[in-house]
Amino acid sequence: MLLRHRSPHRRISAAAAVALAGALLLGACDSGGGEDEAKSGDRGGASVIAPGKPGEKSEKISPEEAKKRAEDDTPNSADFTYAQMMIVHHRQALEMTELAPKQAKSGAVKKLAERIHAAQGPEIEAMEAWVKNNGGPRETEGHDHHTMPGMASGPQMKNLKAAKGAAFDELFLKLMITHHQGAITMAEELLSGGNNIQLEEMAADVMAQQASEVDRMRGMA
Repeated sequence: MLLRHRSPHRRISAAAAVALAGALLLGACDSGGGEDEAKSGDRGGASVIAPGKPGEKSEKISPEEAKKRAEDDTPNSADFTYAQMMIVHHRQALEMTELAPKQAKSGAVKKLAERIHAAQGPEIEAMEAWVKNNGGPRETEGHDHHTMPGMASGPQMKNLKAAKGAAFDELFLKLMITHHQGAITMAEELLSGGNNIQLEEMAADVMAQQASEVDRMRGMA
């Protein structure tokens, strides 16, 4: 089972659910209590322990504040950076897979390329729609598409386009394994730094699918 890295807001949601459930349970057990308990409840009320970010202390907040934080999934800069750069990353994968039908020798490599192409095309469309629905492209300062994890260099792409038969199969698998590992790294960074639930779900799907494909390609290489 895939374990997702959740943002602080999502961790607060889980804590809130546990705390609220405990508060309701205690309330039910103490429903016959005396006046002192009632007054104490009126003075204090329920509280939720919200885990802090790495290196920071936890804090006590009200259930209302916990709910508000949990529901706030406004996209942040990490979300936009991930979506816009992963679109470019996926496009290179499509460029690589489109070479396989004519240049690959192995039927297994051709089928793998076909599956990758069929999966990543719709993912590009989904991320493009997400970017548009959330205000359009945004500046991603300090990020160069050519230095994204796993991206094949210009010379590597040139060599792949020129390769035929078994030589193509070997180079394709080598480059695509690295490409997939880069996508997994980007998705992990998004899950630890992003804030939008929809994009986190997309990233988790990318991690699961591409990790499975990396294992398959290693067995073929």
